[in-house]
Amino acid sequence: MAFPANNDQAVTGFRHRFRGIRPMSDMNVVPLVDVVLVLLIIFMLTAHVMEFGLEIEVPKVRQVRDTTEELPVVSITRSGELYLNERPVNINELGAAVRERFRGAQAVYVRADRNTIWDPIAQVISALNEAKLEVRMVTQPEESVRPGR
Repeated sequence: MAFPANNDQAVTGFRHRFRGIRPMSDMNVVPLVDVVLVLLIIFMLTAHVMEFGLEIEVPKVRQVRDTTEELPVVSITRSGELYLNERPVNINELGAAVRERFRGAQAVYVRADRNTIWDPIAQVISALNEAKLEVRMVTQPEESVRPGR
């Protein structure tokens, strides 16, 4: 195979051979669409699996006080499981866990599902009182208060 003596001949020969073909300047969007569709399918399949916190339906009452204090929250699920600010906790270590994670806390919010049996709620209140912590119950306001009820 022979090579041209100078570069000008090589470039001229190259241009002469591909004279009728123009370079393609359009972007190929097919791979982009494929990736986006795969991500969409993955998101649609996994969105219903993700949980965003505990599902606890607190009782509704007529009068609710709002507060901006950041206090520890003990959540009690329908089945009686305990959580301290979204982390599982043992009832025997509840007072110590509150003191350890929330130094200087004098009060604790107790949020229990309205269908929870009374025994776990009473046990939590007793454990918090033993730890010398004030107990505040979490409720939500009634949407409409009808007279005569």
